[in-house]
Amino acid sequence: MAFADLLEHVGGMGRFQVASVILLAMPILMMASHNLLQNFTAATSDHHCRLHWEANATILDPQDLLRVSVPRGEQCRRFVKPQLWLLEANGSALNDSWLETEPCRDGWTYDRSVFTSTIITEWDLVCSSRGLKQLAQSLYMAGVLVGGIVFGGLSDRFGRRSLLTWCYLQMGVMGTCSSFAPTFTVYCLFRFLTGMAFSGIVLNSVSLSLEWMPTRTRAVVGTFMGYCYTTGQFLLAGIAYAVPDWRWLQLTVSLPFFGFFLYSWWLTESARWMVMVGKSQQALKELQKVARINGKKEEGDKLDIEALKSYMQKEMTSSRSHHTVFDLVRTPVVRRISCCLCFVWFSTSFAYYGLAMDLQNFDVNIYVIQLIFGAVDFPAKLVSVLTITFVGRRFTQSLALILAGLAILANILVPRELRTLRTAMAVFGKGCLAASFNCVFLYTGELYPTVIRQTGMGLANTMARLGSITAPLVKMVGEVFPVLPFVIYGAAPVVSGLVAIFLPETRDKALPESVEEVEDRWDGEGHVGGGEDRWAGRWEEDGARGGKKGG
Repeated sequence: MAFADLLEHVGGMGRFQVASVILLAMPILMMASHNLLQNFTAATSDHHCRLHWEANATILDPQDLLRVSVPRGEQCRRFVKPQLWLLEANGSALNDSWLETEPCRDGWTYDRSVFTSTIITEWDLVCSSRGLKQLAQSLYMAGVLVGGIVFGGLSDRFGRRSLLTWCYLQMGVMGTCSSFAPTFTVYCLFRFLTGMAFSGIVLNSVSLSLEWMPTRTRAVVGTFMGYCYTTGQFLLAGIAYAVPDWRWLQLTVSLPFFGFFLYSWWLTESARWMVMVGKSQQALKELQKVARINGKKEEGDKLDIEALKSYMQKEMTSSRSHHTVFDLVRTPVVRRISCCLCFVWFSTSFAYYGLAMDLQNFDVNIYVIQLIFGAVDFPAKLVSVLTITFVGRRFTQSLALILAGLAILANILVPRELRTLRTAMAVFGKGCLAASFNCVFLYTGELYPTVIRQTGMGLANTMARLGSITAPLVKMVGEVFPVLPFVIYGAAPVVSGLVAIFLPETRDKALPESVEEVEDRWDGEGHVGGGEDRWAGRWEEDGARGGKKGG
């Protein structure tokens, strides 16, 4: 018997599970608001140098004053002296590039028609300081990476619910502090800590929800959580439109986490985790409570410590096997899987955030493009589920990445005047990357054996975070070579899509339990055009063994 059988014994997908999923999903709706927040809080408005002689030039209207003060199209320099001769009839036809200019010594004047205030206008992150905008997002993503490492380990020691409650509080406090940050440095520090909390919420929400779910409903619950994040992108566009000031917007998306913190005390700790750490008596009480909520009080009252241990025997036996991160590269097949998945996770996250965090590049209303970018995830994930189910994981993963990369590369050749076509290509690419994410989550779990599955997922999460950290930094290269960032964003998924061809196919295959089983099963498979016939007979044997093991 296994813990999954125990969950069915106390109600399966009952009232308790439904209520837990809803409560865990509500914060997920707000996660996109923090992950993609800098699209709005760090939006760059049209700007030009502030003019130190404005007060003495009252005889000129603003347009004429700007014409005689700043070179045409220039955002980072101004004339040393006003050039009144440019107001003459033929002044616009003359070349003013030879005139003496100077940097913006008195700051900048910004167009506030769309965004009344952003961190760009607050701390003048333009011209020589424009790279700091990308640095802020990279530091946030670095916090997400660190949070995954720190809170992932702590949740195994102190429990999923305890860490989730703490992360809700940290998200609320750090997000609120970000809205009151007096300097850019302090703002980056609070955003880093917010990123840590984000990672902790994602990891522990998924763990807590799935560990209370019967096996037959896990895929549905996981998909539901994913769509909650997608819906959150719509929510972000609406909130950002209603709240154009960055401090109020930051505060608006942070305050709900105090409410999530308060009701998180009702959430129930994972009984599976409690048994694994020796808290069997407490786990028994929680299971009996779940049975009562699900209308299975009699079945719950029949449970005792011995029955609980018999249900958990399989999990406890597996936990006694000690494995390390070196098992991910120790044997040939697992090493090949790890290397290929590292490419896939890194490039998917890298290209995804390269597109999702550069909405202003498409010269379309930023609120509309945010809605479109969110909407494309719905059909993209649906199509990916269908191809994953009926065609295969390897095909879906490879095709999604290659199409995404080709769409990004093709956009380089599209003139900026064709805004609709550029936007359509970007939306298609972003949808393919969303499909890639949807596939790789499932694919990674099926490729790694049970004994090192969490370790493998940890490596995958690290590579994804490195991709999201690198994506904003690559934009800085665009200051020197404007096309190069998009070449890199497009080439990375194409290369990793080709690499994904060398992964084994896992469709309709039993989950592997040990490293040795992976080596035996997939030795010689995963190469283009090879291994399928050779291992057809062995898959039948594995299917039989998998049935005995409970899949």
